[in-house]
Amino acid sequence: MASEQLEEYLENILDIEEKHGVAKTSAIAKCLKVSPASVTEALQVLSEKGYVNYEPYRGATLTDQGLEMARKVKRRHRLLEVFLTDVLHISEENVHDEACKMEHTLSDETECALCKLLKAPARCPHGSLIEACDRDVESCSACLDEPEPAASCSRDEPLIPVTSLGPGQKGTIAFIRGDNSVIQRLTDLGLTLQTEIQLVRKAPLLGPVEIAVRRTRLAIDHAIADHIFVHSCGEKHG
Repeated sequence: MASEQLEEYLENILDIEEKHGVAKTSAIAKCLKVSPASVTEALQVLSEKGYVNYEPYRGATLTDQGLEMARKVKRRHRLLEVFLTDVLHISEENVHDEACKMEHTLSDETECALCKLLKAPARCPHGSLIEACDRDVESCSACLDEPEPAASCSRDEPLIPVTSLGPGQKGTIAFIRGDNSVIQRLTDLGLTLQTEIQLVRKAPLLGPVEIAVRRTRLAIDHAIADHIFVHSCGEKHG
């Protein structure tokens, strides 16, 4: 399986899994516009390579290895959509397809440079959250201050956005997106690096996010929560 095809499968499995919990063969076939038989064959290959857990007649879910790669491709896709929209002013109906063509050829160095050029955007033009990079930095501010982009990415443990935590689940703040003004705003709320927080609830339709920190509950705007990424502790209560 070619690397581009592999990444397309993982990216679409991620989208379907996030909505339905498992990516069924029929759903993948519809997204990629291929036959169910082709999907079955591809899932068997992806399973052998360790990217998915596949059960015939049930579907597939991403392994940690598959999830890491899928998120990386998705991040590049959404950065490219911002670039195509805001810098090149490509028409909205063509942005997605153009990003799909480009995402597979982007190197780590170019991805970092592109993110810096765009000032570390939080969301793509369609409103979807852009994942944190896997560089070993504590904030976008630290990265933006560097004179040259790094040639490689090296974060040991993947991060998740605080908004991806489930109710009652805890995480430790490990990365803050944005410049020094964002860092100061979060600091004023007591949301600093290495602070343990717990998600209490999320309002629908990008409404406020309620979190518990240092025995205090805070209701913060979804736009503020977009800047916070954590190492998940995997704990749920209730």
